[in-house]
Amino acid sequence: MVYNRLSDLDFSLDALPAMKRPSGVLMTSPDHFDVTYVINAHMAGNVGTVDADRARSQWASLKDAYVACGLSVTEIRDRSDLPDMVFCANQTLPFLREDGTRGVLLSKMYAAERAGEVTYFRDHFGALGYEIVDEVAKGDSEFEGMGDALWHSGRRLLWGGYGFRTEESVYRLISEKLDVPILLLGLKDPEFYHLDTCLCILDEQTALIYPAAFQPDGLELVRHFFPKIIEAPEGEARELFACNAHSPDGKNVIIQRGCTDTNSALIEAGFNVIEIDTDEFLKAGGSVFCMKLMTW
Repeated sequence: MVYNRLSDLDFSLDALPAMKRPSGVLMTSPDHFDVTYVINAHMAGNVGTVDADRARSQWASLKDAYVACGLSVTEIRDRSDLPDMVFCANQTLPFLREDGTRGVLLSKMYAAERAGEVTYFRDHFGALGYEIVDEVAKGDSEFEGMGDALWHSGRRLLWGGYGFRTEESVYRLISEKLDVPILLLGLKDPEFYHLDTCLCILDEQTALIYPAAFQPDGLELVRHFFPKIIEAPEGEARELFACNAHSPDGKNVIIQRGCTDTNSALIEAGFNVIEIDTDEFLKAGGSVFCMKLMTW
Protein backbone atom coordinates (compact mmCIF):
# COMPACT_ATOMS: atom_id res chain seq x y z
CA MET A 1 0.00 0.00 0.00
CA VAL A 2 3.01 2.28 -0.54
CA TYR A 3 3.43 3.75 -4.02
CA ASN A 4 6.48 5.45 -5.54
CA ARG A 5 5.30 6.09 -9.09
CA LEU A 6 2.24 6.37 -11.25
CA SER A 7 2.77 2.97 -12.87
CA ASP A 8 2.50 1.29 -9.43
CA LEU A 9 -1.06 2.45 -8.81
CA ASP A 10 -3.82 -0.13 -8.39
CA PHE A 11 -6.57 2.15 -7.04
CA SER A 12 -8.47 5.30 -7.90
CA LEU A 13 -9.13 8.19 -5.54
CA ASP A 14 -12.92 7.82 -5.65
CA ALA A 15 -12.61 4.18 -4.57
CA LEU A 16 -11.01 5.14 -1.24
CA PRO A 17 -13.13 5.60 1.90
CA ALA A 18 -14.16 9.14 2.71
CA MET A 19 -12.70 10.79 5.80
CA LYS A 20 -14.11 13.90 7.41
CA ARG A 21 -11.95 16.98 7.79
CA PRO A 22 -10.42 17.59 11.22
CA SER A 23 -12.01 20.56 12.96
CA GLY A 24 -9.69 21.10 15.91
CA VAL A 25 -6.52 23.19 15.88
CA LEU A 26 -3.63 22.64 18.27
CA MET A 27 -1.07 25.41 18.64
CA THR A 28 2.01 25.66 20.84
CA SER A 29 2.66 28.90 22.71
CA PRO A 30 5.61 30.92 21.31
CA ASP A 31 6.95 32.19 24.64
CA HIS A 32 10.36 30.57 24.17
CA PHE A 33 10.55 30.60 20.39
CA ASP A 34 13.98 31.63 19.12
CA VAL A 35 16.67 30.68 16.62
CA THR A 36 19.49 29.28 18.77
CA TYR A 37 20.98 26.71 16.38
CA VAL A 38 21.01 25.87 12.67
CA ILE A 39 19.30 22.66 11.53
CA ASN A 40 17.92 23.87 8.18
CA ALA A 41 19.02 26.21 5.42
CA HIS A 42 16.66 28.99 6.49
CA MET A 43 18.12 29.29 10.00
CA ALA A 44 21.60 30.18 8.76
CA GLY A 45 22.36 33.79 9.64
CA ASN A 46 19.31 34.16 11.89
CA VAL A 47 20.63 32.97 15.25
CA GLY A 48 19.70 35.52 17.87
CA THR A 49 17.64 37.73 15.54
CA VAL A 50 14.07 36.86 16.62
CA ASP A 51 11.96 39.75 17.92
CA ALA A 52 10.07 37.93 20.70
CA ASP A 53 7.27 40.48 21.06
CA ARG A 54 6.67 40.55 17.31
CA ALA A 55 6.67 36.76 17.19
CA ARG A 56 4.01 36.56 19.93
CA SER A 57 1.86 39.09 18.08
CA GLN A 58 2.14 37.18 14.83
CA TRP A 59 1.28 33.90 16.57
CA ALA A 60 -1.80 35.52 18.13
CA SER A 61 -2.91 36.79 14.71
CA LEU A 62 -2.65 33.28 13.30
CA LYS A 63 -4.70 31.91 16.19
CA ASP A 64 -7.31 34.59 15.60
CA ALA A 65 -7.49 33.65 11.92
CA TYR A 66 -8.39 30.06 12.80
CA VAL A 67 -11.02 31.19 15.26
CA ALA A 68 -12.48 33.50 12.60
CA CYS A 69 -12.76 30.46 10.30
CA GLY A 70 -14.93 28.80 12.93
CA LEU A 71 -12.37 26.35 14.33
CA SER A 72 -11.68 25.54 17.95
CA VAL A 73 -8.09 26.25 19.02
CA THR A 74 -6.36 24.40 21.86
CA GLU A 75 -2.97 25.45 23.21
CA ILE A 76 -0.09 23.44 24.59
CA ARG A 77 2.60 25.24 26.57
CA ASP A 78 6.10 25.41 25.08
CA ARG A 79 9.30 24.72 27.03
CA SER A 80 12.31 26.98 27.53
CA ASP A 81 14.78 24.36 26.29
CA LEU A 82 12.81 23.60 23.10
CA PRO A 83 12.73 26.79 20.98
CA ASP A 84 11.26 25.02 17.91
CA MET A 85 8.34 23.44 19.76
CA VAL A 86 6.06 26.16 18.36
CA PHE A 87 6.21 24.29 15.03
CA CYS A 88 3.69 21.72 16.26
CA ALA A 89 2.99 20.06 12.90
CA ASN A 90 6.11 17.93 13.32
CA GLN A 91 5.88 15.88 16.53
CA THR A 92 2.87 13.70 15.63
CA LEU A 93 0.59 12.55 12.84
CA PRO A 94 -3.05 12.65 14.02
CA PHE A 95 -5.38 10.09 12.46
CA LEU A 96 -8.99 8.97 12.51
CA ARG A 97 -9.72 5.28 12.08
CA GLU A 98 -12.77 4.13 10.12
CA ASP A 99 -14.47 3.12 13.39
CA GLY A 100 -14.10 6.69 14.68
CA THR A 101 -11.11 6.06 16.97
CA ARG A 102 -8.89 9.12 17.28
CA GLY A 103 -5.15 8.67 17.54
CA VAL A 104 -1.70 10.07 16.94
CA LEU A 105 1.39 8.44 15.54
CA LEU A 106 4.47 9.74 17.35
CA SER A 107 7.40 11.15 15.41
CA LYS A 108 11.09 10.34 15.68
CA MET A 109 12.72 13.70 15.09
CA TYR A 110 15.68 14.04 12.74
CA ALA A 111 17.52 16.67 14.79
CA ALA A 112 18.62 15.92 18.33
CA GLU A 113 17.73 19.50 19.27
CA ARG A 114 14.04 18.73 18.72
CA ALA A 115 13.80 15.14 19.99
CA GLY A 116 12.52 16.18 23.43
CA GLU A 117 9.39 17.82 21.98
CA VAL A 118 7.60 14.56 21.23
CA THR A 119 7.07 13.61 24.88
CA TYR A 120 4.89 16.64 25.59
CA PHE A 121 2.58 15.91 22.65
CA ARG A 122 2.35 12.24 23.64
CA ASP A 123 1.28 13.28 27.12
CA HIS A 124 -1.19 15.85 25.79
CA PHE A 125 -2.97 13.44 23.48
CA GLY A 126 -2.74 10.54 25.92
CA ALA A 127 -4.60 12.59 28.54
CA LEU A 128 -7.38 13.16 26.01
CA GLY A 129 -7.79 9.43 25.39
CA TYR A 130 -6.20 9.28 21.96
CA GLU A 131 -4.74 6.01 20.74
CA ILE A 132 -0.94 6.43 20.85
CA VAL A 133 1.05 4.64 18.13
CA ASP A 134 4.73 4.79 19.07
CA GLU A 135 6.42 2.13 16.93
CA VAL A 136 8.05 4.72 14.69
CA ALA A 137 9.34 6.68 17.68
CA LYS A 138 11.00 3.52 18.99
CA GLY A 139 12.59 2.60 15.66
CA ASP A 140 15.72 3.65 13.81
CA SER A 141 14.07 5.63 11.00
CA GLU A 142 13.34 9.35 11.28
CA PHE A 143 9.81 10.66 10.74
CA GLU A 144 8.58 14.21 11.33
CA GLY A 145 4.82 13.95 11.53
CA MET A 146 2.71 16.33 9.49
CA GLY A 147 5.80 18.12 8.28
CA ASP A 148 6.13 15.25 5.82
CA ALA A 149 2.89 13.23 6.01
CA LEU A 150 -0.21 15.00 4.69
CA TRP A 151 -3.76 13.65 4.55
CA HIS A 152 -5.50 13.98 1.22
CA SER A 153 -8.51 16.19 1.80
CA GLY A 154 -11.62 14.09 2.39
CA ARG A 155 -10.03 10.67 1.75
CA ARG A 156 -8.18 7.98 3.66
CA LEU A 157 -4.97 8.58 1.72
CA LEU A 158 -1.60 9.88 2.88
CA TRP A 159 1.06 11.77 0.95
CA GLY A 160 4.52 10.98 2.32
CA GLY A 161 7.52 13.21 1.75
CA TYR A 162 11.06 11.95 2.25
CA GLY A 163 14.65 12.88 1.54
CA PHE A 164 15.69 15.30 4.28
CA ARG A 165 13.81 14.82 7.57
CA THR A 166 11.87 11.59 7.04
CA GLU A 167 13.21 8.29 5.70
CA GLU A 168 11.35 6.59 2.86
CA SER A 169 11.41 3.20 4.62
CA VAL A 170 9.25 4.36 7.53
CA TYR A 171 6.13 4.68 5.39
CA ARG A 172 5.59 0.94 5.08
CA LEU A 173 5.23 0.68 8.83
CA ILE A 174 2.93 3.72 8.90
CA SER A 175 0.76 2.25 6.16
CA GLU A 176 0.43 -1.00 8.12
CA LYS A 177 -0.36 0.72 11.43
CA LEU A 178 -2.94 3.12 9.99
CA ASP A 179 -4.26 0.81 7.24
CA VAL A 180 -4.02 3.47 4.54
CA PRO A 181 -2.31 3.74 1.15
CA ILE A 182 0.60 6.18 0.98
CA LEU A 183 1.89 8.04 -2.07
CA LEU A 184 5.61 8.77 -1.76
CA LEU A 185 7.17 12.06 -2.85
CA GLY A 186 10.94 12.42 -2.95
CA LEU A 187 12.20 15.93 -2.14
CA LYS A 188 15.37 17.26 -3.76
CA ASP A 189 15.96 20.85 -2.58
CA PRO A 190 17.25 21.39 0.99
CA GLU A 191 15.32 24.66 1.29
CA PHE A 192 12.14 22.58 0.90
CA TYR A 193 13.13 20.06 3.54
CA HIS A 194 9.57 19.10 4.56
CA LEU A 195 6.70 18.18 2.26
CA ASP A 196 4.58 20.94 3.80
CA THR A 197 6.97 23.53 2.37
CA CYS A 198 6.20 22.61 -1.23
CA LEU A 199 2.74 20.94 -1.21
CA CYS A 200 -0.41 22.54 0.20
CA ILE A 201 -3.54 20.41 -0.22
CA LEU A 202 -6.41 22.88 -0.59
CA ASP A 203 -9.31 20.50 -1.24
CA GLU A 204 -9.86 17.08 -2.75
CA GLN A 205 -9.24 18.36 -6.27
CA THR A 206 -6.80 21.23 -5.77
CA ALA A 207 -3.20 21.61 -4.60
CA LEU A 208 -0.77 24.49 -4.35
CA ILE A 209 2.77 23.34 -5.19
CA TYR A 210 6.31 24.41 -5.97
CA PRO A 211 7.12 21.85 -8.72
CA ALA A 212 10.93 22.15 -8.67
CA ALA A 213 11.08 20.77 -5.11
CA PHE A 214 9.94 17.28 -6.18
CA GLN A 215 11.59 14.29 -7.78
CA PRO A 216 9.95 13.57 -11.19
CA ASP A 217 8.02 10.43 -10.13
CA GLY A 218 6.47 12.23 -7.19
CA LEU A 219 5.51 15.26 -9.22
CA GLU A 220 3.76 12.96 -11.68
CA LEU A 221 1.71 11.48 -8.82
CA VAL A 222 0.72 14.95 -7.62
CA ARG A 223 -0.43 16.00 -11.08
CA HIS A 224 -2.39 12.75 -11.47
CA PHE A 225 -4.38 13.05 -8.25
CA PHE A 226 -5.02 16.79 -8.33
CA PRO A 227 -6.76 17.91 -11.53
CA LYS A 228 -6.40 21.52 -10.37
CA ILE A 229 -2.83 22.62 -9.71
CA ILE A 230 -1.72 26.09 -8.62
CA GLU A 231 2.03 26.65 -8.98
CA ALA A 232 3.72 29.14 -6.66
CA PRO A 233 6.51 31.17 -8.28
CA GLU A 234 10.01 30.44 -7.02
CA GLY A 235 10.50 33.69 -5.12
CA GLU A 236 7.28 33.36 -3.15
CA ALA A 237 7.79 29.65 -2.52
CA ARG A 238 11.42 30.00 -1.45
CA GLU A 239 11.44 33.32 0.39
CA LEU A 240 7.86 33.58 1.69
CA PHE A 241 6.95 29.89 2.13
CA ALA A 242 3.86 30.32 -0.07
CA CYS A 243 3.24 26.56 -0.13
CA ASN A 244 3.35 26.39 3.67
CA ALA A 245 -0.11 27.93 3.55
CA HIS A 246 -3.13 26.10 4.95
CA SER A 247 -6.75 25.69 3.99
CA PRO A 248 -8.61 24.43 7.08
CA ASP A 249 -11.97 24.15 5.33
CA GLY A 250 -11.46 24.00 1.57
CA LYS A 251 -12.61 27.62 1.27
CA ASN A 252 -10.22 29.86 3.17
CA VAL A 253 -6.45 29.84 2.66
CA ILE A 254 -4.23 31.26 5.40
CA ILE A 255 -0.91 32.32 3.90
CA GLN A 256 2.18 34.43 4.59
CA ARG A 257 1.66 38.07 3.73
CA GLY A 258 3.09 39.26 0.42
CA CYS A 259 2.59 36.19 -1.82
CA THR A 260 1.09 38.40 -4.52
CA ASP A 261 1.11 36.06 -7.53
CA THR A 262 0.10 33.03 -5.48
CA ASN A 263 -2.75 34.93 -3.87
CA SER A 264 -4.06 36.07 -7.25
CA ALA A 265 -4.09 32.47 -8.47
CA LEU A 266 -5.86 31.31 -5.30
CA ILE A 267 -8.54 33.98 -5.64
CA GLU A 268 -9.03 33.12 -9.31
CA ALA A 269 -9.53 29.49 -8.27
CA GLY A 270 -12.31 30.55 -5.89
CA PHE A 271 -10.51 30.60 -2.54
CA ASN A 272 -10.68 33.32 0.09
CA VAL A 273 -7.16 34.47 1.00
CA ILE A 274 -6.28 35.41 4.58
CA GLU A 275 -2.82 36.98 4.81
CA ILE A 276 -0.89 36.63 8.07
CA ASP A 277 2.62 37.91 8.70
CA THR A 278 4.89 35.13 10.03
CA ASP A 279 8.24 36.63 9.12
CA GLU A 280 9.73 36.04 12.58
CA PHE A 281 9.00 32.32 12.17
CA LEU A 282 10.35 32.27 8.63
CA LYS A 283 13.75 32.90 10.23
CA ALA A 284 13.53 29.37 11.63
CA GLY A 285 12.21 27.80 8.44
CA GLY A 286 8.48 27.66 9.19
CA SER A 287 5.24 29.50 8.51
CA VAL A 288 1.49 28.92 8.76
CA PHE A 289 1.20 25.16 8.23
CA CYS A 290 4.16 24.43 10.53
CA MET A 291 2.62 26.41 13.38
CA LYS A 292 -0.51 24.33 13.91
CA LEU A 293 -1.73 20.76 14.04
CA MET A 294 -5.20 19.78 12.83
CA THR A 295 -6.96 17.26 15.07
CA TRP A 296 -10.17 15.26 15.23
